[in-house]
Amino acid sequence: MRVATKGGIRAPLRALVPHAFALLLVALLLLVIVRLPWAGDLGIHAATIERLRHDPLHPGNPLVDADTPSPYYSPWTLLLGCLAKATGLGTFVVLRVAALAGVALLVTGVGHFVRTFSTRRGVMPLAVLCLLLLWGPGLFNWSGFLGLNSLALTVSYPSTFALGLSFHFWALLRKALRSAAGWRVFLGLGVLWAVTLLSHQFTGVVASFGALAMVLGARPWPTGAVLLRVAGGLALGLAVLAAWPYYSFFDLLGAGGLEEIHRSLYRNLLPHFGLALLGVAALAVRWRRDRRDPLVIFFALGAAMFAAGGLTGHYSWGRVLPAALIPAQVAAALEAFGAGTARRAFAALLGVALLLGAWTQAGTVGYVVPRGALPGPVAVKYRPPWTGYHWLTSARVRYGDVVMAKTFPARQIPAYGPYTVAPGYPDFFLPDEGARVAAVRAYFAPGTARAERLAVLRRYGVRWVVAYPGDGGLRAGDPALREAGVGPKGQVLYEVVS
Repeated sequence: MRVATKGGIRAPLRALVPHAFALLLVALLLLVIVRLPWAGDLGIHAATIERLRHDPLHPGNPLVDADTPSPYYSPWTLLLGCLAKATGLGTFVVLRVAALAGVALLVTGVGHFVRTFSTRRGVMPLAVLCLLLLWGPGLFNWSGFLGLNSLALTVSYPSTFALGLSFHFWALLRKALRSAAGWRVFLGLGVLWAVTLLSHQFTGVVASFGALAMVLGARPWPTGAVLLRVAGGLALGLAVLAAWPYYSFFDLLGAGGLEEIHRSLYRNLLPHFGLALLGVAALAVRWRRDRRDPLVIFFALGAAMFAAGGLTGHYSWGRVLPAALIPAQVAAALEAFGAGTARRAFAALLGVALLLGAWTQAGTVGYVVPRGALPGPVAVKYRPPWTGYHWLTSARVRYGDVVMAKTFPARQIPAYGPYTVAPGYPDFFLPDEGARVAAVRAYFAPGTARAERLAVLRRYGVRWVVAYPGDGGLRAGDPALREAGVGPKGQVLYEVVS
């Protein structure tokens, strides 16, 4: 079977294979959106939409009952919150809309970006496959990382939206540099850059490194007039960042307390990312051809910052790793369709690597197919998502009520409207975060006196307590509590009555 190409030359069937597999994976992601598996940070993104739905201008802290700013209030989540308020759609329905928009932006963005390097048939879908599957033989999930399983769990997150926006941003920047576009284009790019940074700060850093690489690798080298327009776009972007009213972007530069959380990014590098070394080899080939190749520069910037984070103990810098992975994965797709006899051997090796990556992430199918219907080896790879706390709302827990709960439940409960005493995630803008965390710890600690526990409940206006039987806190028969419901795995909801 052969199909005609743009130039009238008959293209082999192999050009259609990446299309078929890429469409299959995109279809899988669309089916995942229907299920919207609960894991990771979904709770805080749902809580953010809940707060913006109720008060778009002064939403307050998304997790606790406090009037503080939050970096989760971005242009994207503000738009989603307004959508929820205007339409009356449920928060999780709006998150599905966000997921659809994120996938659309991502797929079209990858195509837009790749076409600035090659218009050969099959390169764009192969790039999608590389971005989703060319990771490692060990499963790795984290927001802002494009592995198939990771994306299935984070598809509704702002990071997916920001990544899709980033690919379009890089493509538009390359085109603007080539054509020496006017001021309007570069000012628009500056706004686009700021929106990306505000929507997901870590992905915004990746987008910034990519933009710098596109400028440094531009051919021909931009004229002084073009560089002046680039500077103008940068200045406008900085102004947008400074003017954003929901939180101070530049205050985040001094945020701490995130290093230990990100230490795991530096563990098991080969199991998690080893297959991407094929892309590094492709980058080496590109570097020999062009010492200012934009993908090579992009990779070098990302790899250098990642390495610096590991050497200095700034493990949160590890979130820049997609700045090294993305250019390597895109380069692998480009080289597989390059010229020369070595291309066939590389393409065959890449095919094997993609199959291994697909097998590693085969458990993703479990998000759309019942576990019992999966073949045994695939079922072993499936990890069930969280069950959530929707059962609280059927037990009379209302929007704005304060719930006493440990950290893991506190990451989910605010998604349904209530607040928790302490946030389930680090909060740089919450001045009494330490006191709140200490209060929760004291309430559940075995040696805490009853009077002190009651004082904690009064201090934070707690109306409900969620706890497993062995969690501690006030005993089940205490007159200050009344059992109001039982959730999965024996978790109990108590109403505070005095």
